[in-house]
Amino acid sequence: MKIALHPCFILHQRHYRETSLILEVFSRDNGKLSLVARGAKKRNASTRPLMQINQKLNIAWTIRGEMGTLTAIEAAGTNYNLSGSRLIASFYMNELLTRLLHKYEPHPELFDAYENTLTLLQQPLNEETILRVFEIQLLQSLGYGLVLDHDVNTGMPIAQNQFYYYQIDFGPTASSPRDRESVKISGETLLALAQKTIQEPLQLQEAKQLTRRILKNHLGAKPLASRKLFNAYLKNQSG
Repeated sequence: MKIALHPCFILHQRHYRETSLILEVFSRDNGKLSLVARGAKKRNASTRPLMQINQKLNIAWTIRGEMGTLTAIEAAGTNYNLSGSRLIASFYMNELLTRLLHKYEPHPELFDAYENTLTLLQQPLNEETILRVFEIQLLQSLGYGLVLDHDVNTGMPIAQNQFYYYQIDFGPTASSPRDRESVKISGETLLALAQKTIQEPLQLQEAKQLTRRILKNHLGAKPLASRKLFNAYLKNQSG
C-alpha cells in the first residue's frame, strides 16, 4: 500500500542496521506508526536533517505488514525551536503518544492539539498549564475523557468551594469512596480544568496529581524516561 505525502510529526528515532533509522511517526491521517528510513545515516543523505522531533513534515511511505518504508519527506511548516524544560516537555508528550496510541488509529483532533501545544510551548505561558490541558485532550481523544462538570453520584454541578474525590475511571464525587481509588481535588480546580484556565499554584498541584494518577493507570508500571530527564534537568539547574 502506498501512502501519499501528508502532515506528520516524528516522535522518536532509533538506529537500524548500519545506515538506516526507524522513525516513530504521528500521522494526522494514519495515527502512530513505525517507518524504516533506509540509508538515512549516510553522509550524503539529504533528508537526514529533516528527521527531527518538533518539526512539522509531509511524509509518504509504502507499507506491508507491521512496519512501513519511508519513500519521501519534506518540511511542511514550523520548526518548533524549544530548549530547556520546554524541550523536555515535548519529549514527555512524544513519550505519552508513543506508549498510549494504538498503531494506525487516526486521531486528527489530537494531532491538531499536539501541534497547538508545541506552538504554546514557544510562548511565555505557564508550562504546567499547557501540559495539563494537553493531557486532558489526550485522554479525551483516547476515549478516557475526564468528568469535570458534575458529581457522578448525585448529578449535581461541581461546586467551586467544595472538595471532591475523583475516582479513577469514574469521576468526582463529594463523598469519600470506600471501594475505589481516588484523588482528592477541589471543585475550583475541576472547573478550571474544564475551562482550560488552571493558573493558581494549588490548582496546578491538584491537576498534576489527578492527571498523573489517571495516566499511570493506562501507562502501567514502566516509568517515563522523560520524567527522569526532567528531574535531572531540575537538579542541574539548582546545582
